[in-house]
Amino acid sequence: MRILITGGAGFIGSHIVDAYLAMGHDVAVVDNLSSGFRSNVNSDARFYDSSIQDPALEEVFRDFRPQIINHHAAHINLRQSVEDPVHDAENNIIGTLNLLNLSRQFSVQKFIFASTGGAIYGEPEQIPANEKTLALPLSPYGASKLAIEHYVRIWQVITGMDYTIFRYPNVYGPRQNPKGEAGVIAIFCIQILQNEQPVIFGDGTKTRDYLYVDDVVRANISALSSGNGDTFNLGWGKEISDQTVFDTVSVALDYREKPIYSSPRLGEVNRIALDASRAQDVLNWKPETEFREGVKRAARFYGERAKNNSKA
Repeated sequence: MRILITGGAGFIGSHIVDAYLAMGHDVAVVDNLSSGFRSNVNSDARFYDSSIQDPALEEVFRDFRPQIINHHAAHINLRQSVEDPVHDAENNIIGTLNLLNLSRQFSVQKFIFASTGGAIYGEPEQIPANEKTLALPLSPYGASKLAIEHYVRIWQVITGMDYTIFRYPNVYGPRQNPKGEAGVIAIFCIQILQNEQPVIFGDGTKTRDYLYVDDVVRANISALSSGNGDTFNLGWGKEISDQTVFDTVSVALDYREKPIYSSPRLGEVNRIALDASRAQDVLNWKPETEFREGVKRAARFYGERAKNNSKA
């Protein structure tokens, strides 16, 4: 299959690129490198330095002729979405509509979309939230992802194009950009390795559901052949507090200082975890990498990178 991955130079996207190539697919990456890195892109993938908003994206479609779109490109900074919701909507909503229009023009067979479970449900009454939980996002970022979900569904009605939507929890692992707000494990690791005192926004009780990147990749592999016309939460269904994240990273890096506690940030939900039972039933998917083990792997990656950088 010819698969075009937007955001393929980023954290999650680049891991999916590697997996699809290993399966023998022809893979192309579209990324403007605003948050991703060229070094993340597998040399066996075609690379197009382009924004999903760029009218020149049509030339990418004309050249590569993708059969499947795996859409991970997005403006992901929740705090910035609160400060500048127009910029967030231009990147996420308008950019995706450009992709959908081109998908119709070039007869794309399937559209796989990376949505958010961490920001789309707001403060649900029952945790873990399942896919039937009312979506009441508290941030423009969450609202933009929800809007895109509706557009993707509409495109199936209009064009017959298949789709699979994934609502991600907080994904973590090697290659994560610490500049992303959801990348708290990467942020803590790098702060500690640079002898900086980590900062927790709030009192440490805020919770998220954490999923190691390899588990996300397996879901995206399943979506190539199943899950058509459906939306799936991914996650463990377990709440992990900010304090627990800090404590786990500290153990992995043998850090013994305390964090700094700062004011909570606007637009962030206080508690969330995702029920992924539907993904298990339909995709035969379930998470495999336990949190402590995943943090150890991530800490090892950032530690090795810090050593290599010091030698350069």
